[in-house]
Amino acid sequence: MGQQAQGFRYLERADGSVVVTHHGRVAATLRGGRAAEFLAEVEDDPQLVMARWTGNYRRGNERTARQHPRNRT
Repeated sequence: MGQQAQGFRYLERADGSVVVTHHGRVAATLRGGRAAEFLAEVEDDPQLVMARWTGNYRRGNERTARQHPRNRT
């Protein structure tokens, strides 16, 4: 699936919330049901899951791909 996102870490707080950081900067704070869902899902492939949950999985080629003849409708 290409190169995996790197540099993500997460910290589960005592109040049940989860803070996801990317290279030391806060990328997302999850609370309640979303935090529980994240913790259940993060066991599989942590870097990819954290990239998906923070929205950091897009790399800027979406507009170019949309204009490709194969993708035109």
